[in-house]
Amino acid sequence: MKEALKEAIKAKEIDEVPVGCVIVYNGEIIAKAHNLKESKHSSLYHAEINAIKIACDHFNNWHLDDCELYVTLEPCLMCTGAIINSRIKKVYFAASDPKGGAFISNVRIDEIPNLNHYPEYETGLLKEEAAALLKEFFKSKRRRK
Repeated sequence: MKEALKEAIKAKEIDEVPVGCVIVYNGEIIAKAHNLKESKHSSLYHAEINAIKIACDHFNNWHLDDCELYVTLEPCLMCTGAIINSRIKKVYFAASDPKGGAFISNVRIDEIPNLNHYPEYETGLLKEEAAALLKEFFKSKRRRK
């Protein structure tokens, strides 16, 4: 999660919402990414989506069955869908997202019937650091207005 936080800081430095993500396979980081929605002018460039793309390129395959994903904020519905479709084994997220989270906050992934894959998940790892980074970013944005 420390590496995901480093990615979140990279996002903040380019005025992106500070969310970072890494994907691990057999204990080795194979993908690192952060939000690029503002830079790329597209809602699709979430940290998780960017990392999943890198991991798929790494394997030249869309199956990420034995991979674990670490992200600083609870994945949204779009990212949760990509995680499910990629067959990622386990997701670790630092801070929950009461507005957009789709693992436990607004949607409980394990309560959706008939999905073809249910990733394991764990939350709270470096939660305070991730939440503080987000709060500081949005506070700074409000001051600039």
